Amino acid sequence: MADEHFANKSVDNQESRSNNLISSDPGDQHEKVPNQHKIFTSLVAGGVAGAVAKTTIAPFDRTKINFQVSSQKFSTKAALKFLVSTCRYEGVGSLWRGNSATMIRIVPYAAIQFTSHEQFKLLLKSNRQDHQTYLPPLERFLAGSFAGVSATSATYPLDLVRARMAVTHKDAFHTVQEVFIKTYRSEGIAALYRGYVPTIIGVIPYAGISFFTYETLKKFHSEKFSDDITPIHRMCYGAIAGAFSQSCTYPLDIVRRRMQTAGKVLHCVTE
Repeated sequence: MADEHFANKSVDNQESRSNNLISSDPGDQHEKVPNQHKIFTSLVAGGVAGAVAKTTIAPFDRTKINFQVSSQKFSTKAALKFLVSTCRYEGVGSLWRGNSATMIRIVPYAAIQFTSHEQFKLLLKSNRQDHQTYLPPLERFLAGSFAGVSATSATYPLDLVRARMAVTHKDAFHTVQEVFIKTYRSEGIAALYRGYVPTIIGVIPYAGISFFTYETLKKFHSEKFSDDITPIHRMCYGAIAGAFSQSCTYPLDIVRRRMQTAGKVLHCVTE
């Protein structure tokens, strides 16, 4: 949830800006490119956008996960205390602990999600006779949900690895490969998909609401204003869509994280 994902929605903000260059909407005033080229461009744009966004928010993402999997009550003061304590006892670099796993996951995740959303939109439009620029509400939701499920299913084990590296002491796991090996040997291959069902249950409304809200805001802008949708507009609409979808599905995100890190919360800094 894609991260998601919240923090996850910073990815959508970046993807929104990339979409300005490769939009498949007939009404956009940009040069059209063949679909096979658009797929490649979407993969690259989505992957780069996801990597930049997730690296930027990595310290806050680790803080979020810490509170999700512990019993400590969240507050701004407690979050700041966690950040300061982590820097003091483990070094500033530890705030990006697990970011390598995040990059291995988020680049294909964002690329698949962004590309599949464009392709699902084209597929749903091809089955319509009215040739409207924007899909109707239900199909906007479905295109986003299908994209979210596709990306999550393809990259889920890496999400679990990222979560475990974020909540354990740096001596517990040194590399992404080590997490995979230790998890497989001690818990079996099925453990790599622990929490998958609640994740999918959450990502269907999460991605659906996110892309539905974003596309709806673009449609509203096109109908109410004569100027083109600028990258700033897209970023703002992506931020609104991300905040709204994350708020609607956040409880399921907590369930997912706690299942992923069950028995592995060895080091949640509180002092």
